[in-house]
Amino acid sequence: MSDSPLPLRLLRALEPRLPEMLRLLRRFVTTESPSLEKAAADRCSKVIAKEWREQGVRVERIPQKHRGDHLRVTYTSKSGAAGQLLVLGHYDTVYSTGTLKERPFRISGGKAYGPGVFDMKAGIVQALFALETLRRSNVSTKKQIVFLWTSDEEIGSESSRKLIETEARRSDAVFVLEPSVGQAELMVRGRSSHAGLAPEEGINAVHELAAQLTRIEKWNDGRRGVSINADIVEGGTRSNVIAERARAVLDLRALRSSDMRRIERRLHALRPVHRGASLKVTGGFDRPPLERKRCRALFAHAESLAKQMHLSLGECTAGGGSDGNFTGALAIPTLDGLGAVGDGAHSDHEYVLIHTMPARAALLAALLATC
Repeated sequence: MSDSPLPLRLLRALEPRLPEMLRLLRRFVTTESPSLEKAAADRCSKVIAKEWREQGVRVERIPQKHRGDHLRVTYTSKSGAAGQLLVLGHYDTVYSTGTLKERPFRISGGKAYGPGVFDMKAGIVQALFALETLRRSNVSTKKQIVFLWTSDEEIGSESSRKLIETEARRSDAVFVLEPSVGQAELMVRGRSSHAGLAPEEGINAVHELAAQLTRIEKWNDGRRGVSINADIVEGGTRSNVIAERARAVLDLRALRSSDMRRIERRLHALRPVHRGASLKVTGGFDRPPLERKRCRALFAHAESLAKQMHLSLGECTAGGGSDGNFTGALAIPTLDGLGAVGDGAHSDHEYVLIHTMPARAALLAALLATC
């Protein structure tokens, strides 16, 4: 076994520990942590901090006034380590307190279910076991490792972005344990009038909004990864009153910075179709895209390590966003999607494929040991 490559040795050490990983996963998932509920989020951060302190590493709580406290975990295996690696993730979820009563943590058919299990508490579990296995196996890491667990990724990372970017600038590579995104609001104002007695005196905001959405729909470009969708549409008050106001919330996704800027320019250049109507556009992209060219070499290294475990590591393009978009925009080599394998993020069927957890932890451990 000593002649086996390091990634394979790490995998063999982690496979028997799956039951322990699942017990810890249950503990994390059953401690609810909604982004918008500070008291609940803080309870979860304390549970996570306790588990990491038991690894003998330094854990710092970074207090937040309105959100859960962020956690910064630091590990150095030998004195004089040069450089830093950043492991990035979040413990907040989109689920409000009480969701667990409706959808409790459970294991069935090789899957672990529960609110936040996939996005992304299983990733934090895998990271902890990755570090513990390196230490148990007496594998030294070349660099200091910082694990940053934040509390507001699901709501735009407003309180954590500066912290993330500061740590990224100190780092030689970033590993994101997540399974370019933005949001804009288009508001239309017209003029109300009775739909039967004086329709000609009104300006229908709903009709104007529909005309604008028909125009915007044509901007979608699947080949370039540009996706614009109106997923919330509201307008009007009564069926016999010309609608004075209407609004749409747009989900914006793009894979290139140039496309993001172009979409934002086009949105703000929109002009009314109907005489007398007015438009107001707010919002835009809140994260830069994580472009492939910036992480190609790091992915190739991860792919090589996976092959040594007799595993295939896939590469894909996704329209979702994470805090890795921030670090990639700083030109720091960043690998995203290193967390759990599963599906159903933000849904009532969110799950993790439990048999994949040791391998994902082993891959992260191998990356931390060799980068």
